[in-house]
Amino acid sequence: MMNRGVLLMVPLVLQGCASYYSHYAMFPAEVSAGENRQIRLSWQTADYPDWWFVDDRATPIKLDTQCSDRVWRLRDDRDPDVGACGAGIRACGEPGLDAYAPTGEPVAGHGVRCMVIEPGNGDIVIPQLKNEMDLLVSCLPVVVSLPDGEEEQGIDYLRASPVPYRVYVRTAPRGSLRARLPEFDESVCDDE
Repeated sequence: MMNRGVLLMVPLVLQGCASYYSHYAMFPAEVSAGENRQIRLSWQTADYPDWWFVDDRATPIKLDTQCSDRVWRLRDDRDPDVGACGAGIRACGEPGLDAYAPTGEPVAGHGVRCMVIEPGNGDIVIPQLKNEMDLLVSCLPVVVSLPDGEEEQGIDYLRASPVPYRVYVRTAPRGSLRARLPEFDESVCDDE
């Protein structure tokens, strides 16, 4: 018969092996309509010790834009919802919403990679990201807003560029005061 103390310790050991972190970046940039907006990226990780049998885990990277309801989720190959638009940490375009910027052609199917982090490294996964990273945007919205009742719903996002954006990331233990995401100033949106 197994010792009851050992059985009670197993769940505690399994829960206590990871360190949990929140990661975020916020920077000003131009959106496709030519307006200056704040861009925010955020995700969370669970970092396990090298000796542990579980690989580090991460949520998808969420990219949102000030004054826009469009939210992008960049995923890596470990995520079953990653999409078949190439390798690396990426987000695929959506038909009817996006166009491939170099050609201006609307996205047909989900095979166009609109955003990619560390474009030169197709094998990277989200837990491997450091405090600096490159973000390449290759698409633009077909329209920057959609009718939403009597109002307009903004769906614009970070302007496409052949040169990647350099993004500086902050990391903090999850649950700490430093882990709170910076808020957008929505009064800018109301003024327009």
